[in-house]
Amino acid sequence: MSSFHLTVLGSGSAGNCALVETADGTRVLIDAGLSARQVVTRLATLGLQPEQLHGILITHEHGDHASSLEILCRRCPELPIYATRLCGEALRAESRGPGLRTHRAWRLFQPGRGFHIGGLAVESFPVPHDAADPVGFTLRCGDAVLAVLSDLGHATKLALEHARAATTLFIEANHDGPLLQQDTKRPWSVKQRILSRHGHLSNDAAARAVADLLTSGAPLQRVVLGHLSRDCNQPDLASGAVRALTPGAALEIHCAAQAEIGPRLGIAAPPVLAAAEPAAAQSRWTPQLELF
Repeated sequence: MSSFHLTVLGSGSAGNCALVETADGTRVLIDAGLSARQVVTRLATLGLQPEQLHGILITHEHGDHASSLEILCRRCPELPIYATRLCGEALRAESRGPGLRTHRAWRLFQPGRGFHIGGLAVESFPVPHDAADPVGFTLRCGDAVLAVLSDLGHATKLALEHARAATTLFIEANHDGPLLQQDTKRPWSVKQRILSRHGHLSNDAAARAVADLLTSGAPLQRVVLGHLSRDCNQPDLASGAVRALTPGAALEIHCAAQAEIGPRLGIAAPPVLAAAEPAAAQSRWTPQLELF
């Protein structure tokens, strides 16, 4: 039985946003990089309005992950926005309107600290990307765990360690190496940024991360590949790269789309529960959040 659900509202170079819902009615967005109109429209398709959300988790401040925050904050002044302090400061500084600068419901956290949003236990961890204090997330409801690794130049040991308990992993598979090299729209400087250790994961790098998790004994049952480049990737290339490095694995693979809502995916507990977390891991949790 699924403890909570993930629905990717849209993911790609032009914008990223996903909805998480728990059985107790907690509803949280992960990023808000689609246009505000698209966020509202796609939520409405699911029978929801922004006012019914309990928070928005922000991985980092880049526009393809946060572009609709300004309008959503004006529409929903009490909607909690969860971000690291540096990310929050960057969002406020770059805002073109008063929504983010005057928002009353900022919830600022330190990477590595945990907090709760309704029935969701959330833990954050730093990831390597050219942004202000970017993070990944693990979301836990009961024994079911979802890990989110979006926008990272390489999969660090720390990120993989956090993802080890997940049965569902959302991970960036931004580009196919040969397609990026052949692309004529991007200057070499942009390609260098994408390929850097603080840029974006390639299909092969995402596949290696998935393979490493399975090799380590992670209870991974499903992978959702996200942030696919419109010009430098294709779903069959992304999923094929993962299949090639995980032969024989009973792994469900999805490629999130930019233009349409993905399926509602149930996040279930692993068939055999792992041993309890060590005390050092438990000590990361704290309910304390800061406000601006």
